[in-house]
Amino acid sequence: MQITSIGHAGFHIQTAAGSILCDPWVNPAYFASWIPFPDNTELDWKALGDCDYLYVSHLHRDHYDEQNLIENVNKDATVLLPDYPVPDLKRDLERLGFHKFVETTDSVKHHVSGPKGDLDVMIIALRAPADGPIGDSGILIDDGETVVFNMNDARPIDLDVVKKEFGHVDVHLLQYSGAIWYPMVYDIPRKSKANFAKQKRQRGMDRARSYIEQVGATWVVPSAGPPMFLDDELYGVNDFNTGSEADQASIFPDQAEFLEQMKTHGTDDGEHHRGLMMVSGSTAEFRGSDLLEIEHPYPPEQVFGENKKPYLDRMKEKFAPIIAAEKATWAPADGEPLLPQLKALFEPIMAESDLICDGIGYPVGLVIGDETFVIDFPQRSVRMREEGDGKYRYGFRIAPELVRTVLRDDEPDWVNTIFLSTRFTTWRIGGYNEYLYTFFKCLTPERIQYADGWFSEAHDDDASIELDGWTIQRRCPHLKADLSKFGVIEGDKLTCNLHGWQWDLKSGRCLTSSGHEIRAERTDEVQTADEKVGS
Repeated sequence: MQITSIGHAGFHIQTAAGSILCDPWVNPAYFASWIPFPDNTELDWKALGDCDYLYVSHLHRDHYDEQNLIENVNKDATVLLPDYPVPDLKRDLERLGFHKFVETTDSVKHHVSGPKGDLDVMIIALRAPADGPIGDSGILIDDGETVVFNMNDARPIDLDVVKKEFGHVDVHLLQYSGAIWYPMVYDIPRKSKANFAKQKRQRGMDRARSYIEQVGATWVVPSAGPPMFLDDELYGVNDFNTGSEADQASIFPDQAEFLEQMKTHGTDDGEHHRGLMMVSGSTAEFRGSDLLEIEHPYPPEQVFGENKKPYLDRMKEKFAPIIAAEKATWAPADGEPLLPQLKALFEPIMAESDLICDGIGYPVGLVIGDETFVIDFPQRSVRMREEGDGKYRYGFRIAPELVRTVLRDDEPDWVNTIFLSTRFTTWRIGGYNEYLYTFFKCLTPERIQYADGWFSEAHDDDASIELDGWTIQRRCPHLKADLSKFGVIEGDKLTCNLHGWQWDLKSGRCLTSSGHEIRAERTDEVQTADEKVGS
C-alpha cells in the first residue's frame, strides 16, 4: 500500500484494488481564512483526481472542497459514502456529477469489489448534531496486506469495533489540532485568552494521544493539523514556533510539536505507536506494519521550527492575490434591509425546534455593522434591539458582508462558514451553549428536525464505572463518550478529553455548559451505603 499525503486531512491511498482519494482540500476555505499547511497547490491534482474511489469524510470545507472536486476529480470514481441521517453529502456530490456510490452502514465492514480487485472497508459515522455539519466520519481500509485507519478529525466514542473487525491497525492517520474559533474570537482580556488557548491546545493533543493508545497502530501520522492564516487581520492566529507568549495563545500546534509530545508522553517508544512525519507530497510505502520507504518533496524541517515563520511569510505573499480575489466575491456590505431576511431565515427554524430553543433559553444579540438584532429564542422571533434589553448572555459581532454572503448563498450552516472563519467576535455570560451552535448548524427544516429529535431521545446512563475514587456514570452527558477511556479526574473535577467538557463531581454540575449534569459519588460512600443495605 502506498500512502501519499496531499495536505491537511487529505491522502491518496494506492492499493492493488485501486486508488482511493480522501478529503482532497486545496482551495482557501471559510471566507479565505483557512489555507492548507504546508502549501499543497504544487501537487498534480489532475493525476490525484484520476482515482478509482473517492472518500469525503464530511461537509466541512477543509474536507469538502467543491471547486477541486469539480475541476480535478474523476466523476466516474466510486464514492465511499458515510451513513448519515441527513443526506446532504450525497446530494452535494450528486450535484457535482458523481453518480456511483457505495452506501455504507455505520461501523459495518463492507467487501467492495471493483474491476481491479477487492477491498474491505468500514466507515465509522458520527451522527450527533455536534459532529461536523450533521456528521463526521473515519474510514478503515484493508487491501489484504495493510490496514489503514484514516480517522481525520472524527472523534469516535467507542473503538472496540476496529480491533474486532480488522485486528491490528498498521497505519493510523490522526487529527491532533482541532477546528474551532475558541478562544481567539472572544472579547476577553488577552492574558485570559492566552491561558484558555493553552489549555485548549493541550487538551486536543491529550485526546489524540488517548486515541493512539486505543487504536494501537504501528505507525501514527499526525494529519488534519493547523491551517495557515494568511490574511492580514488573521495572521497572528498562527503558531510561528518562536516560543513567544503570542505563540502560546495559538490553539494550533503543528505536526512537529505533536510528534515531540508523543515522545515525551511515551506514545513513540521506537517499537510501538511510532510517529511518522508527512508533509504535502510525502509518499510512504507499507507492507503490513513494515515501512518500506518514505520520500518527501523537500526536507520537512524547512517548514517547522525556526523556519516556520519565514515560510509563512512567503506563503502570505504568495496567497495575497488569491485572498483578494476571494474577498471580491463577497456580497456588498450595503443592500436590502437585513431584518426581513433574518426573520425569513431564523423564525421558521425556531418554529421547528422547541427543544433546542428552550435549551438556548434566552435572547441572543447579533451585531451587524451599526445595527443590533435580537434572536429571541424564548419568543421564537427576530427583532431589532429595544430599550431595556440590557446585556445579552450571548452575542456575536459580524461584518455585514459576511452575513449578506451567507444569506445570498442560502448557506444552511453558519458554523461551517462564518464561525470557522474566525472573522467575527463574540461574548458570553456563563457557560458554552451547545444548543445555540447546533441551531446555527441546522438552518434547514430537515437538519433542525433531526437535531431536535436527537436531543429529545432518551440516552441510557444507568451503567457506572469507578475512576480515581469516584463512581460515575459511564457515558459522558455531553455526547456519550465512554468515560472509562476519555475521563480524567483531578481533585473533584472531571474532564472528558473527547471534547474537553468538565464537571464538578461533588455537585454533578457541568462547568462547560448549562444542563448536562453528571451522576457521581465518591466510591467509598457508595460502598458504605451498600454495606448498610446488606446489614
